[in-house]
Amino acid sequence: MAAGIRKRHSKGCRARDGGRCNCNAGWEASVFLVREGRKLRRTFPRESEARMWRADALKAANAGNLRTPSRMTVEQACWLWLEGARAGAVRDRSGHQYKPGTLREYARVLELRVLPEFGHRRLADVTRGELQTFVDELLGRGLAASTIRNTINPLQAIYRHVVRRDLVMVNPTREVDLPAARGMRDRIATAAEAARLLNALSLPDRAIWATAFFAGLRRGELQALRVGDIDLARAEIRVHRSWDTYEGPVAPKSKAGVRTLPLLDVLRGYLGNIGQAAGDALAFGRSPQNPFDAKTINDRAYRAWAAWNKKEKEAAEGESREPRELQPITLHECRHTFASLLIDAGVNPKAIQEFMGHATIEETFSRYGHLMPGARKQARALVDAYIAAALKDAA
Repeated sequence: MAAGIRKRHSKGCRARDGGRCNCNAGWEASVFLVREGRKLRRTFPRESEARMWRADALKAANAGNLRTPSRMTVEQACWLWLEGARAGAVRDRSGHQYKPGTLREYARVLELRVLPEFGHRRLADVTRGELQTFVDELLGRGLAASTIRNTINPLQAIYRHVVRRDLVMVNPTREVDLPAARGMRDRIATAAEAARLLNALSLPDRAIWATAFFAGLRRGELQALRVGDIDLARAEIRVHRSWDTYEGPVAPKSKAGVRTLPLLDVLRGYLGNIGQAAGDALAFGRSPQNPFDAKTINDRAYRAWAAWNKKEKEAAEGESREPRELQPITLHECRHTFASLLIDAGVNPKAIQEFMGHATIEETFSRYGHLMPGARKQARALVDAYIAAALKDAA
């Protein structure tokens, strides 16, 4: 048995009398704290969990960061963390302030799923195995992979925060296996398809959807866009704020979200007389100060596309041909379409990163690298040439 790891036995276990163990008392891991002159112990249902905890604890002890953990409960830590994040004192991993919508979603899933399960537990007592069992149970209940990930995300952020402040020594959210979430908003329309989708909409709605298609703005950026941000003379669109349902105007998703986009000629045709309104008025608002409601815009578009498809089916039946139906799209998928159009047009990746408002070029490649033209062909040619040269040198 490894030092610092021992099998526990209940009072009635045969092992206490030299027999074979017949209990499920679990395993105990311990680490001696030199500074405090005491031994820190934790119990686990499985030996593997005890070993992982002790490995992490030893690493923290050697770094001088290990001490008796806080008695704070998970519920107390959650609400304190949320309060600090709302005040801007707690930041995300990139150092940016959390978006109000993100914190509202964190609070919702914590209250709905996490706190009923772990809220009463001491923050330091939650184990990786318990979290894995929790994830497995959520999956068994039929929850979507994305829902499960969104449930664990706030716990991951909270434990990162408290571990760095030595309130607990081990982060139990590390290495928890989460189900893979398949993207549900990855549809991309061609330029011709985008034009057909736009033509099926009412005139007032075309400007919103066209700006999503041909400028790639996020929904909140579309809601917060003001008339003065659209410079027809310079053919530019300036993005410097977003819109939160409860907070109103807020900063963009990151510093990279503040950007200037080219106003494409195709988009100019959809904006009509937008420059005639006051510069501080919202470009697509229900009123100069009130933004459009995303659900209303989506529902209206889907009804328009359904009506168009109905007419197209009737016309195709009368002409004995296959109907050319429209496939509905979301505002976020319009953003993906804009990225695809930039790539197809041969715009360089650094410019695409800037126009999409991505914080890093890695984010751009991770999200859209598979669309880059010639990627496989170029990679094959480069690797073939490298191997051929290596083999020639070895001959």
